[in-house]
Amino acid sequence: MPAVGKSMNVVVADTGLGNIKSVVRALDRAGARAVVSNDPDTVAKGDAVVVPGQGAFGDCSRALDHGLGDAIRQSIARGVPYLGICLGLQVLFDSSEEAPGCAGLGVFGGHVARLPNAAGIKIPHVGWNLAEPVRDSWLVHEPEHFYFVHGYVVIPRDASLACAMTEHGARFVSAIEKDNVAAVQFHPEKSQRAGLALLERFLQRGG
Repeated sequence: MPAVGKSMNVVVADTGLGNIKSVVRALDRAGARAVVSNDPDTVAKGDAVVVPGQGAFGDCSRALDHGLGDAIRQSIARGVPYLGICLGLQVLFDSSEEAPGCAGLGVFGGHVARLPNAAGIKIPHVGWNLAEPVRDSWLVHEPEHFYFVHGYVVIPRDASLACAMTEHGARFVSAIEKDNVAAVQFHPEKSQRAGLALLERFLQRGG
């Protein structure tokens, strides 16, 4: 497959959470040249925006509270392709049980809740699991295994946002997609072939 997105200005928003270098390496393998920045002006001017993150919702909320969050919202509003990874999915919503009083970006209505405890199920959910499409979408278009690291899940007010679901003690939303916004609970950068293919599809849409 020929490289795509080489001329795109792909900005990886730096919230200080997770291994951003691994995301940049994965984007590079997928055909992009990404720049990492926490500067709102740089993020606002990106041709595509990727928001990764692994850690606490409250820390991510605070990182986005000094202009970076506004830049991301403005970017989404003008139709720039957005890809959220893990916390980059969760912060699209209003709030999280993990951090009462900390606001998300509010791009979509809904909240983030803890994965329910179930007999024999370990929380947090760490490891490979199956994401199954629940409607037509370029994001997850066939059942695929991806790598997960999380203890909380999104509960969208609009159930039609979900394009893939996963089972871990309970069935939860593992990917959403609407217009120029796509986001996943799993980590494409840790998901080998399936993750690389997903990133390539994202760049193709942006390019």
